[in-house]
Amino acid sequence: MESLLEIDRRWSAKISFAERPAAMRSIGALLAHSGDSWFWGAGLAAVWVIGDGPWKLWASGLLIAIFVTALIVIALKFLIRRRRPEGTWGSFYRRTDPHSFPSGHAARAVMLSVLVLGWGPLWLAPILLIWAPLVTVSRVAMDLHYLSDALAGVVLGIAVGIGALLIAG
Repeated sequence: MESLLEIDRRWSAKISFAERPAAMRSIGALLAHSGDSWFWGAGLAAVWVIGDGPWKLWASGLLIAIFVTALIVIALKFLIRRRRPEGTWGSFYRRTDPHSFPSGHAARAVMLSVLVLGWGPLWLAPILLIWAPLVTVSRVAMDLHYLSDALAGVVLGIAVGIGALLIAG
């Protein structure tokens, strides 16, 4: 009987397109990077600097949630220590963070979607609700995560997002 890890590897390989030279690979790479914490940190810092009181509060809440999500992801990666799938794309991620479980990008993308659903702005919610699954799948498709890493990230993102909504209102 196949182990769960073998099933996870097999399904992840079916999603993979990192080694294929095509437009999908370029789109996958762009989506995989779009969930980077530095990108969101810089964007939210700009909103905080440019925005007025409500925008400053919104950006601060999202930055705190990104930080909390990162701490949880780092702790889990340190405890579980699952190696990333074999691959050549994403050498920066492979050098700086060799562990894959859970996907921090999936957790961050989903958490941001949950918080924007709760805190607004409402025009951003449909965009993030489309973007978050694309980021999640792209992390598997670019061979940076197994499918279970991404799904664990989704669950973590939902949990942190709901937790932040309950704490901050």
